[in-house]
Amino acid sequence: MSNERYNARESEPKWQAKWDEAKIFATRNDDLRKKYYVLEMFPYPSGRIHMGHVRNYTMGDVVARTMRARGYNVLHPMGWDAFGLPAENAAIERKVAPKAWTYDNIAAMKKQLQTMGLSLDWAREFATCDPSYYKHQQKMFLDFLKVGLVEREKRKLNWDPVDMTVLANEQVIDGRGWRSGAVVELREMNQWVFKITKYAQELLDALDTLDRWPDKVRLMQRNWIGRSEGLMVRFALDSATTPAGETELKIFTTRPDTLFGAKFMAIAADHPLAQAAAAKDPKVAAFIDDCKKRGTAQAEIDTAEKQGIDTGIRAVHPFDPSWKLPVYVANFVLMEYGTGAIFGCPAHDQRDLDFLNRYEELGRPIPVVCPIDQDPKDFRIFDVAYDGEGRLINSSNNFVHLNGLTIEQAKELVSKVLASTPMNGAPVGERKVNFRLRDWGISRQRYWGCPIPIIHCPTCDVVPVPDADLPVVLPEDVSFDKPGNALDHHPTWKHVTCPKCGGKAVRETDTMDTFVDSSWYFARFTDPWNTEAPTTPDVVNRMMPVDQYIGGVEHAILHLLYSRFFTRAMKAAGHIDIQHDEPFAGLFTQGMVVHETYRKADGHFASPAEISITVEGDTRRATLLDGGSPVEIGPIEKMSKSKRNTVDPDDIIGTYGADTARWFMLSDSPPDRDVIWSEEGVKGASRFVQRLWRMVNDAAPIAASAPAERPASFGAEALTLRKAAHGALDKVLSGIERLAFNVSLAHIREFSNTLGDALARLQTPSPDLAWAIRESTVILVQLFHPMMPHLAEECWTVLGHTGLVSEALWPQIEPDLLVEDSITLPVQVNGKKRGEVTVPRDAPTSEIEAAVLALDAVKQALGDKPVRKVIVVPQRIVNVVG
Repeated sequence: MSNERYNARESEPKWQAKWDEAKIFATRNDDLRKKYYVLEMFPYPSGRIHMGHVRNYTMGDVVARTMRARGYNVLHPMGWDAFGLPAENAAIERKVAPKAWTYDNIAAMKKQLQTMGLSLDWAREFATCDPSYYKHQQKMFLDFLKVGLVEREKRKLNWDPVDMTVLANEQVIDGRGWRSGAVVELREMNQWVFKITKYAQELLDALDTLDRWPDKVRLMQRNWIGRSEGLMVRFALDSATTPAGETELKIFTTRPDTLFGAKFMAIAADHPLAQAAAAKDPKVAAFIDDCKKRGTAQAEIDTAEKQGIDTGIRAVHPFDPSWKLPVYVANFVLMEYGTGAIFGCPAHDQRDLDFLNRYEELGRPIPVVCPIDQDPKDFRIFDVAYDGEGRLINSSNNFVHLNGLTIEQAKELVSKVLASTPMNGAPVGERKVNFRLRDWGISRQRYWGCPIPIIHCPTCDVVPVPDADLPVVLPEDVSFDKPGNALDHHPTWKHVTCPKCGGKAVRETDTMDTFVDSSWYFARFTDPWNTEAPTTPDVVNRMMPVDQYIGGVEHAILHLLYSRFFTRAMKAAGHIDIQHDEPFAGLFTQGMVVHETYRKADGHFASPAEISITVEGDTRRATLLDGGSPVEIGPIEKMSKSKRNTVDPDDIIGTYGADTARWFMLSDSPPDRDVIWSEEGVKGASRFVQRLWRMVNDAAPIAASAPAERPASFGAEALTLRKAAHGALDKVLSGIERLAFNVSLAHIREFSNTLGDALARLQTPSPDLAWAIRESTVILVQLFHPMMPHLAEECWTVLGHTGLVSEALWPQIEPDLLVEDSITLPVQVNGKKRGEVTVPRDAPTSEIEAAVLALDAVKQALGDKPVRKVIVVPQRIVNVVG
């Protein structure tokens, strides 16, 4: 047995240098083998990788190395999602240039990633902040403009008056800017938008083809697109109550069956009717001003207290001219959804009920759908709306009769009636399909982003930058001394000559949403050396789609949806022509890396590096390494700087090696679930690394003595070992294909135990057993190579190979060795399962019957009853009838 320990500190840099020197992970675009494109979501260069990165990129690397071993032309690139607000914040706080800060971070993170031993094609590396990348992004913007997928439109936006920038909904906290703390205003501004809504139905339908995406992600996308079939209803307005002679109010509803339950109308604060009412009523105007100071995030609106103000306007119910509904301006209705107006049916919508219960003048809710198992006379609604199935009640008059109908029947009847009811030359109701999805506003009032290639001329209006003038490069001599967009303050950059008329003009100073940068990078990776165009058509068409995409579920909606739009837009603009329009054939969303938290006596958090853990029986105690003070062990939470429960990958790799970190990340839990980081688990992984090293060293001399030619036959011991090896090959590969990495690692451990036991029992091996040991040891090394590549290379050398295991082909499975000699059959007694019996696969019926009747469980189940018959269903089940 070898007493020499495996030294990761020496081994890992050595093999990384050899891989780099041989360029074995570089992908050739002219390779004729079948391609396999594996990609992890590229990182933002914050300056340090974290354990989530280690987990994410290790998963992708296992897939890449396995598919490469199976003979595929694997594309596995890496780049940097480099634009964004953190760089501007760093410029303000640290007095450094955003570009310098970003590229310093890229260099630091690249060095860290390289220590992980990832099989990446670094030759394809790019950063989205490099003009050589965003030049092509600007070109696509102009091409999308030509084909009608880009427009400029006025939009209501959150405006921070101190930072002088538009804020995303998520950046408005309690009505204030997340950075400045200023009260946010709702402003109407010109914005550049991508017309993603043109593909709404197509994006929705195509989700059914993405059978290698998680169901939860497809559901999230469906909900975001939000297709709904309903009725556009025109409510007549009582002219005596309208501020400027308005005649109607349009609403879109998916529940026309509940019209008899209507208690009020509600309109958005920026609805034209609300603006007209505000011009005549100061109280309405004041309420609207207050609404403008609040964020428009859906989550905030859903949780905020429902408030409104009666405008004095009255709408006429379409089924009863004498029924007048008050029109409120309400803080929970947004202009961006539907028509910016709703009718409130409190009995069957919780939001409407919460609103009604706040305003007593609206009275009590009218239930119009009653559960089947309840008596309509006793059905009441108080604090909880009923949104289930049932039959219509309280919904009939001389105009229409809905009582007794199901919801679907009532919807159909209402739609038919209102479609045939005229009002001012048009029907009151019209069937319509509506989408929650809105066009993608990409304008950002920030410096560190891709410049929008547009020039504004007082004579020619909006003028695209000529292709020959691309890229429009960001100036580097900018100042952040003033609030707002630094491009606006630059003395020269924005001042240009109009390419049409030659007059004085100014550049667009808004930059693109950083989601644009990451919506097509996967296509650029296929040929990043093309300086003339975003893609090389024959290459991108052959290499796309990405076969396996891996990343966090936090990007399950916007990033993935925008990327799906981009492939369609690029196709419309002639940049790609892939057979299917989806960018990612397979998607996997990994869980987070979590860690318990530690709180000191003063209430502050301590980091894991500052803590000592002792275990006494079932009790774990934590104390500070410095001074020994007791520390409270808190809940397990996502690693974060604020809770100080982070673990530095450099520390782990420096102490235990990259392979240990990789193995632990894959083995501890299913990859789609959170993994709990623990020092004990990492130490266990480290011990397993050393065990494998010793095992291979023990097997090496036996392998060297084995005959070169395969023996004509194998004895029982050799055959058992070979069956275990090929069974492990089959199971480990199946696990990797399903991305069930923890299952694959469990099978590797199981097989290593089998091989270890065989080596421990070994005296003087026969030639056939020595050959089987060599084969099994080689297979073991190739099995753990995708997870622990450095250790595998070292073991490969120990076994006498001159090449690299990273270039070796995956072992061929011998199907005959997968056939088990025995079989386990369930046993039933009088129709109830009582146990199982294991018998030889080719055992005769009489032998199976005897084995079954000898089982204690069968004897107990029969008691004193005689056996009437035993029914053996070959290789399936045994039934005993007593």
